[in-house]
Amino acid sequence: MLKALDYMFSKKSLFIILLLVLGGSVFYAVQSSSAFKNPGTRYERILQLVGEMLVDGHFSPRKMDDKFSRDVVKNFLKNLDPDKSYFLAADIEKIRAYETRIDDELKGATLESFFTINELYKQRVKEASLLYKEILKKPFDFTVEESYNEDFDKIDYARNENAWKENWRRKLKYYTLERYADLLEQKEKSQGKENPITTSNADLEKQARERVERSFDRIFERFRNRLKDDDRFNVFVNTITETMDPHTTYFAPVERRSFDEQMSGEFYGIGASLMEEDGNIKIVTIVTGSPAYKSGEIQIGDYIIKVAQGDQEPQDLTGFAVDDAVKLIRGKKGTEVRITLKKPDGTTRVVTMIREKINLEEVFAKSAVITDENGYKIGYIYLPEFYANFQDPNGARCAADVAKEIQKLKKENVSGIIMDLRNNGGGSLMDVVQMVGLFIEDGPIVQVKSRDESPSILRDRDNSVLWNGPLVVMVNQFSASASEIFAAAIQDYRRGLVIGSTSTYGKGTVQRNIELERTSWVSTGGSDLGSIKLTLQKFYRITGGSTQLKGVTSDIVLPDQYEYLKLREKDDPKALAWDEIGSVQFKSWKQDYDLRDIVKRGNQRVAENKTFQSIRENSGWLEKYDRRVHSLKLETFLKNKKQLGDAISRFDNLTRLTDPLKIENLQADMSRISQDSFKIERNNSFLRVRKNDLYLGETVTIMGDMIRQYFIVQTDPSGRATEPRK
Repeated sequence: MLKALDYMFSKKSLFIILLLVLGGSVFYAVQSSSAFKNPGTRYERILQLVGEMLVDGHFSPRKMDDKFSRDVVKNFLKNLDPDKSYFLAADIEKIRAYETRIDDELKGATLESFFTINELYKQRVKEASLLYKEILKKPFDFTVEESYNEDFDKIDYARNENAWKENWRRKLKYYTLERYADLLEQKEKSQGKENPITTSNADLEKQARERVERSFDRIFERFRNRLKDDDRFNVFVNTITETMDPHTTYFAPVERRSFDEQMSGEFYGIGASLMEEDGNIKIVTIVTGSPAYKSGEIQIGDYIIKVAQGDQEPQDLTGFAVDDAVKLIRGKKGTEVRITLKKPDGTTRVVTMIREKINLEEVFAKSAVITDENGYKIGYIYLPEFYANFQDPNGARCAADVAKEIQKLKKENVSGIIMDLRNNGGGSLMDVVQMVGLFIEDGPIVQVKSRDESPSILRDRDNSVLWNGPLVVMVNQFSASASEIFAAAIQDYRRGLVIGSTSTYGKGTVQRNIELERTSWVSTGGSDLGSIKLTLQKFYRITGGSTQLKGVTSDIVLPDQYEYLKLREKDDPKALAWDEIGSVQFKSWKQDYDLRDIVKRGNQRVAENKTFQSIRENSGWLEKYDRRVHSLKLETFLKNKKQLGDAISRFDNLTRLTDPLKIENLQADMSRISQDSFKIERNNSFLRVRKNDLYLGETVTIMGDMIRQYFIVQTDPSGRATEPRK
């Protein structure tokens, strides 16, 4: 089982990865190896070993034929040149002569395809490095109605040099327009204040061009001095593995070693894992409890486009390598850093944070008590990941921690429990099985199938039940892997309700890291050729259906503000297909309430809820909005930017409860929290976010329906519920 970094965001252009989980340090993509003096020989050896592993070990290998080769070439070109601004149509014609060779090269043929593409790419990059300065010398006319399209699948490669130059002119004009619009906005906001900006618009346009030029200076300097043939070869191999499926990944030696080393470091930073994508710095995971997490404004998939130290001028990060960007992001404990983000929908946002050492306690299970409008006490357990310390037998295990939280909630006399698995990317499979067992009698939990083998059934063998009352599981489209196994088991046993997005993420596959220089299918140590994270197994529900692609469908769907982004497994054309196997025998939970009636009530209430209607409409508008085609006319650009910004602002306002929830700490936790100022602040942040959570609010209402059926409620003279009893 893998966490968010392992399954969620495949590397589109994985030149350099940096794990900034604890504030960050630096590692570089692999340079040359001492394994072979001839890089070609080394490359061929890597390809052959990767080819063998894909054929012999992958759970469901695609046939390595000419079609597979063509797909690899298309994906590799997209990784190298995502907006088709480097290669010419004539280059693509030359490459076509090699596009059916890759399957042969994986089987031992002389490597030619990569060298051909790589040399053409280096040539075009060199030519582009001489072109951009020439274009940026002259002012742009932002009154002309023209556009810049960066959608790879909807644009063509330039047919000749003039068309190529025109593509670059529009690209640079768009980058300049973005910055020019920001400068105009700053000028407008400064009017009527002390020291207003008086710079002419012509000079602001010049400043914008200068900023773009500096950004591209850095990009091309990196091409010249930092990104070597080995880096592009690593991208090439990754393209091959990810064409097989999105979660099969190649790690060059330094990447793998550095990834492992960073996990144990201690730094002061914002608490996010970053990668470089298309010349930008992208957030791929966020550490629970970190400054990035506590801001409530930073999401996986955001791009960091600027960094400022306190109130200083922001530094534009366009073209920065990850290791250079992290030097700006990390710093001394307690200092301020301002991050300018570009959201997946195109809007920008500035987030101010105070650097701190990341406290890993924040990834552990945490609970609270919510009192609803009828006086029912509801237990709330938040589990950000299915963690387990396998190195320490006395280390933290999420199943044991959740059991402790349930015991504490029972002492608080709660009438129902909400398990919040939103954004939970997975983790320990053994803990999932044990955790489901806290809510059911013994029985099968999940089926795991290897290639060409009968499925194995993982069971809970403890017939005791720690909590037998009303249960709800909250999920969203980022609940994946182990989270989906838990939600599916609760749903299949009819033990409780799954509430949230239309479906969970849909990752039903298992990977293992294997060194390329292996003597068996077990990773035993460092390889000078790297390693491959290979998809070896698949998960299936006890009813037989896979969680792959389809995920787990919610019993009650709450319209989601991120539905329109299309980030699930099913949205990746390279993902493995859904399938099913035979079901296993299990005994459904005997309910003390009618789940069908509760689901009917919940769906009807959501359908009639004006806020959820607005979220659905807003999401529909955003889904239709084309974020890949940009007008280069200032008036139209500003109009589109305002429309998009207004839509995002509406989301921000809609998802906050107008009547906050009454949520409090458990009495058992108060003494531990009250003695530590940092814990007090983290705890207050935890409660504050949930107090205004629209989705949690509706889940509490649904839980109220369950409690009313489950309990005979004693009331006081005013009609309010007092202590419920069975």
